[in-house]
Amino acid sequence: MSLRRPLLLASTVVLLLATSACSAATSDAKAPPGKSDDGHGAVAGAVEAAEPPLQLVSIDESGAAGVLDLLDGETTMLGEIGAPHETATDGRYVFATTDAGIEVIDSGVWTWDHVDHFHYYRGTPTIVGTVKGKGPVTVATGMLSTAGGTVLRFDGSSEVVLIDNDALSKGEIEETFRLDTGSTSGIAAPVGSGAIVSDGDTLRFYEADGTATDVGAPCIDPVGTITTRVGLAIGCADGAVIATADDGQPEFERAPYPEGVDAERATAFDGRKGRPTVAAIAGNTGFWLLDTREASWKLVETDAALVRVTAVDDEEGQVIALDEGGRVLVYQAESGEQISATEPLLSEAFEREQFATVTLVVDGQRAYLNAPVDGVVHEIAYADGARIARTLETPTHPVHMAEVGR
Repeated sequence: MSLRRPLLLASTVVLLLATSACSAATSDAKAPPGKSDDGHGAVAGAVEAAEPPLQLVSIDESGAAGVLDLLDGETTMLGEIGAPHETATDGRYVFATTDAGIEVIDSGVWTWDHVDHFHYYRGTPTIVGTVKGKGPVTVATGMLSTAGGTVLRFDGSSEVVLIDNDALSKGEIEETFRLDTGSTSGIAAPVGSGAIVSDGDTLRFYEADGTATDVGAPCIDPVGTITTRVGLAIGCADGAVIATADDGQPEFERAPYPEGVDAERATAFDGRKGRPTVAAIAGNTGFWLLDTREASWKLVETDAALVRVTAVDDEEGQVIALDEGGRVLVYQAESGEQISATEPLLSEAFEREQFATVTLVVDGQRAYLNAPVDGVVHEIAYADGARIARTLETPTHPVHMAEVGR
């Protein structure tokens, strides 16, 4: 079997038209949340690619990190970080929580979203450095890896740190602010050129220099955030708040849960990067879908007990889930119908508590699931009957895994 993934023909067409398209974006198109980037995501030393440079970063339990190129199968060792407890990614950087704080890996590959087309880049992967703090840590990322910011919330010290993505793209860790919230719970996430930080049941916007503003919104018991094509979504006890901003201060819109629908609230969101609709587990009932463009929710009830769920948000309305038996399931969002499913992909030796290190991620063609006990990553063609397209061996044991280049 060839290691090379099928190419998206549209990607090549988009690149050929990029020069004219950069100046021909439709007037009602909305740029991704975060500061503008007139360089279209370019960074000195990086080269522009003709297609998404998709790769998997794998990190073993001791902190050895490596990269598998999904297009040609080449592997590269990146080096060592501290033993990771958990990881997060924005599609370029991998943020690993270790005893030292957050250690940042730059995969050197990324996609820059220019509303009506994309730019793809390949640079040099590197381990950037460490943001010191006491865990556990919650990482909130934006849409663009070379603009805007990334927010780290250190619950062990009640500190919130805003990292400048432009500096990060040049190999520098620059804290634009670090503030003590006085609380070990709540949310903090980037929006515009600053960040939103919760203060009890109130969301407050902070400027990039850490100055608190009077701009905010109520949000009862805020838990869980995600940045979508539309803006920043924040989970609240009664629904969600959606914050949108360009370079100025944000505006807020409420998305209340539908009346008469009884299910556990959403506390963690996931979806294909750059799409407006995201998914969240709804307790034992099934899953929620939050459309941030329409500020509306939909509850989909399922027979299977789910532990992961992510929205593809494509024309078919597919939602990909992982159940307690280790199967990957494909649902149709509108009808709630289960379309297809894999056989169990996690070893029988897999313990339930180890689900914390299992990652399920989707891009425009494939889903990826790491099987830490077996030491492989499964590539799943979710639109083709949940077919296992490849079983991938990564350069380091994939206790933690992230797809980058997105």
